[in-house]
Amino acid sequence: MHRKMTFVVSGPSGVGKGTICDRLVKEMDSLALSVSCATRPPRPLKDGGMEQDGVHYHFITPERFQTMIDEGDFYEYACVHNSYYGTSRSFVKQQMDAGNDVILEIEMQGALQVKAADPDAVLIFILPPSYEELRRRLVGRQSETPEQVEKRLSDAAGQLAFAYIYDYLVINDDLDQAVEDVAEIIRASRLRARANKKLLDDFKRSFQEVK
Repeated sequence: MHRKMTFVVSGPSGVGKGTICDRLVKEMDSLALSVSCATRPPRPLKDGGMEQDGVHYHFITPERFQTMIDEGDFYEYACVHNSYYGTSRSFVKQQMDAGNDVILEIEMQGALQVKAADPDAVLIFILPPSYEELRRRLVGRQSETPEQVEKRLSDAAGQLAFAYIYDYLVINDDLDQAVEDVAEIIRASRLRARANKKLLDDFKRSFQEVK
């Protein structure tokens, strides 16, 4: 059994990283999606409903968020578009203790913190097929004003500078293919030698016992 791992998925707003992560958790064994804390209010969903507390995010007040920072409760946290987002250390540990790898859908600031805390974390950056397609997806969400769409497109250009430090790049042109590409990365990472130290130690011990 491999050592439980953290996978980080990042990319510009509207690139489809949330959909990819949801599919991966449904289709792969022993993979849990981290539910981040957020200080922003819930947003409308495409189906007409609203984001749910504890499902899409843990929606908390800025004051509570600051308390959690002071208490060291965050694995990572970042300020994105004037709202704070963070990953609970206890949630990640709980999932790993249950036998799951954990996938985090977070922005670049948080990804850097995760990598600093856990050098074996695998960082995956999702790219759109083109600037024009990213704009079309953002407009199609109908969840932001035209000014907010332009702000997110501007931010996307700056985010690309961080993509160079990620371990893998996946282009979300065809959703099924993008999901499979990330799944292949997860499967390969689970086979890393350093993620299977206990297995190797057990094999080594068994050979020594035979001698």
